[in-house]
Amino acid sequence: MIANKKEFGTGLGMLAVFFVVLVVMFQPIFHGHNGMQFLDHLYNSISKGSVDYAPAMKAEAAKLDDRTVTLNMQYKDENVAAQSAVMLTAAGSKVDVSGAALTVTGSLGAMLGACLDDSKTLYDNDAASLKTKYGVEGRRALYNWWMTLNQMDNSLKKQKAFDAAKTVLSVQKKAVEAAYNYYGIDAEHISERMGLVSFSLIFYVLYTLWYGFAILFLFEGWGLRLSH
Repeated sequence: MIANKKEFGTGLGMLAVFFVVLVVMFQPIFHGHNGMQFLDHLYNSISKGSVDYAPAMKAEAAKLDDRTVTLNMQYKDENVAAQSAVMLTAAGSKVDVSGAALTVTGSLGAMLGACLDDSKTLYDNDAASLKTKYGVEGRRALYNWWMTLNQMDNSLKKQKAFDAAKTVLSVQKKAVEAAYNYYGIDAEHISERMGLVSFSLIFYVLYTLWYGFAILFLFEGWGLRLSH
């Protein structure tokens, strides 16, 4: 038996509105995407806009331009090694290839600078330029750089060049990984979409509260109450 029909009806009506809005949110009415997809893309775009570290890191890499190193790098895959050799040669290094092993001699700053340039290219979603440059798909080029930086880090640490290894890992994580993971997403700054972001956050809070009060009125109208 319903204890309070008015309160029960209010809760039922609010719950019905909640599900109507939910159904609308899952319709492809936002440029062919549903509400969840649209907001996911929005926040990914804003997130990408805050991780463009490659240009700023060029100055850090430039400090190592005069640092000539010889690196012994052992890859797990001969194809990755061969493709990486082409990329390192393009960066001005001398590369000796022996199967999946590379011996690389050259400016550490130049290698990191080339990596940062390629990272920025993919960050800007211009995979075609990397394809033209190296003959491999854009994300594959960045994967090769990621593997190469891993090997560079190992080799530098064996030489106790920990300061240089720290810079290598910073380039790997802040530039290469960001470019690879955000490829295909257009970067936006939150200041450009502040109105929409504010609306989405306020809507989320109000929509959650709406559902909570709907359940509350429904159960109280039904006669279910908490007691001590």
